[in-house]
Amino acid sequence: MSAPRIACLLGPTASGKTAAALAFAQRRPVEIISVDSALVYRAMDIGTAKPTQEERALAPHHLIDIIDPTESYSAAQFRSDALRLAAEIGGRGRVPLLVGGTMLYYMALTRGLNDLPEANPAIRAELDALAAQDGWPAMHARLMVVDPETALRLAPHDSQRIQRALEVQMLTGRTLSAILKDPKKTQEGEPEFVPIALEPSDRSVLHARIEKRFDAMLKAGLIEEVEALRARGDLTPTMPSMRCVGYRQVWEYLERKIDYPTMRDKGVFATRQLCKRQLTWLRSIEDRKIVDCTAEGATEAALEQIQKVIGR
Repeated sequence: MSAPRIACLLGPTASGKTAAALAFAQRRPVEIISVDSALVYRAMDIGTAKPTQEERALAPHHLIDIIDPTESYSAAQFRSDALRLAAEIGGRGRVPLLVGGTMLYYMALTRGLNDLPEANPAIRAELDALAAQDGWPAMHARLMVVDPETALRLAPHDSQRIQRALEVQMLTGRTLSAILKDPKKTQEGEPEFVPIALEPSDRSVLHARIEKRFDAMLKAGLIEEVEALRARGDLTPTMPSMRCVGYRQVWEYLERKIDYPTMRDKGVFATRQLCKRQLTWLRSIEDRKIVDCTAEGATEAALEQIQKVIGR
């Protein structure tokens, strides 16, 4: 018996993934599995562009609101959860559809996992202390010396990933880029995940969407959302949840380190940088089916690709 084919609707932020997924939900009995490292957090709705309750009512959604912002969720956990959910959804006679833009999750799911070390609190504390003293761009420069391949695909302020790459090198004596090239562990009989990539032919169109969407988030109450999270007293700006794009910049604003126009501009810039990194990952997937997300009729084109994957 051949493995089931499952469509994966991938794309950078603001590329129209949610709209396409919900349009498909009106045609087939679908359940959506989120491939997004920010949507896992509860109480983080506006800045993550989380599907609304009305949108989630159109189709069951999975891996959204599953952990508290104080907690962490790994690519390994995602892989395990996504495989389990895909089997359960198929067993119910419904169509599983993966939707999101966290490419590390997609790579872990489709290519298996490497033998990466667990997080080490002592080393992370040491790296955080160095970063507090010298700044993350200096830590990025340090990474460029020991692992230039990884450093070149990270932004100088991407503290979470810079820290992880340095931590791996310190723990193993090997670079993260080298370990990621090791043969990965997969299991026989896993589904065939088919990537459908929403990519822009004109990146300026996507940049304009990003700017408009970030302004809409601010108008919808992003500052108040981050204010409520800070008021809890158990979150810090170094936690993975608060490093998410938008939250990090608003946190700086609330700490009065930057003014409102600077916060807004930094939020837009950081989102565009995220988009750039997502596209770099996407374009490394050779067998992807490409849909121009800036073209007229992009949603319908995406639906046609999904239908081709799952069949009649």
